[in-house]
Amino acid sequence: MTRKRKFIVFGQPDIRQEDIKTVVKTLKSGWIGTGPKTEEFEHKFAKYTHAKYALAVNSCTAGLHLALNAVGVRPGDEVITSPLTFPATVNVILHCGAKPVFVDVKPDGNMDPSLIEKKITKKTKVILPVHLYGRPCDMDKIMAIAKKNNLSVIEDAAHAIEAWYKNKKIGSIGDITVFSFYVTKNLTTAEGGMITTNNKKLADKMRILSLHGLSRDAYRRYSVKHFSHYQCLFPGYKYNLTDIASSIGIMQLKRIEQNLKTRVKQWNMYSQGLERINQITLPAMLDKSMVHARHLYTILINLEQMTVNRDQFIYEMIKRNVGAGVHFIPAHMHSFYRSKYGFKKGDYPKAEFIGDRTISLPLGPGFKTEDIKYVIKVLHEIVQRFSKKN
Repeated sequence: MTRKRKFIVFGQPDIRQEDIKTVVKTLKSGWIGTGPKTEEFEHKFAKYTHAKYALAVNSCTAGLHLALNAVGVRPGDEVITSPLTFPATVNVILHCGAKPVFVDVKPDGNMDPSLIEKKITKKTKVILPVHLYGRPCDMDKIMAIAKKNNLSVIEDAAHAIEAWYKNKKIGSIGDITVFSFYVTKNLTTAEGGMITTNNKKLADKMRILSLHGLSRDAYRRYSVKHFSHYQCLFPGYKYNLTDIASSIGIMQLKRIEQNLKTRVKQWNMYSQGLERINQITLPAMLDKSMVHARHLYTILINLEQMTVNRDQFIYEMIKRNVGAGVHFIPAHMHSFYRSKYGFKKGDYPKAEFIGDRTISLPLGPGFKTEDIKYVIKVLHEIVQRFSKKN
């Protein structure tokens, strides 16, 4: 057993003194709801993602729901997406009364564009690709299929804030893109998200829907010199982001590219430190035409060569004070979706293969070089102990 040491928490957020100071300043400003800081955050994020419009929301889930509403997804429609994703991606489709239609993934975990057209029906309304782990999907093929079939493309970019696809920033390609600022993400506001689009009509509709469907949000109603009424234009939602959260986001966005360099360094340390372990498959090689956001460094445990399964492997990591994540149990294997749609094991074998074997390792500016070295050491220990060759 490795000597006792401080637990390495998976997904540790990068919160610094400058983040704390800006929150205090916002609290003292007299405006803590959706106001000037949120507008500033939206403007800076739109510029960063090369999008014309950005809308801050209280979660990526809320953003995906607004996006589906904005493009007109209604009961009876179908939305094509990946089974290898967090349940939120699928849940928002159901919240619109629509049906999720899955296509299996490629070895890198992203949806396989070659399988999409087989799943398109008269009810299909949207293709919803997921940029898994921060690796961009093949957007040229997806956009071509969408154009050919008159479908909208809504990108789930929860993992992909820093990503680029063939000289195009993720956030500026599909009809709508949605990002996550959850506590474990590369940019965090504790909870929160951002929607980007180049379509003014969609941007305006989502902004109205995000705050009860009102024609004027609270900041504009109460910050002008003259009293003005508002109208409820749609039965909207309460999805707005606060200035407290946005003030953190502004500071996080300032250093996101520097943090990406740290992630790249740690990524390379893992790849070099683990490359000779036959019982572990490392992430797929990176396409030089793309920039990976390096949100998650995921390995696959080669179960055929081990005497423990993936969950037992993670338990051994925890015993050695190393946290880990699982991204993801395929959506169609969750009990609710199996019951509702009759999904079964074997329906999407490539997603299931990854889902049974995947482990996400600690990665990010909250970790020191010695932390990454220790994780590598622990993985070597576990493989050596539980390999079938022993």
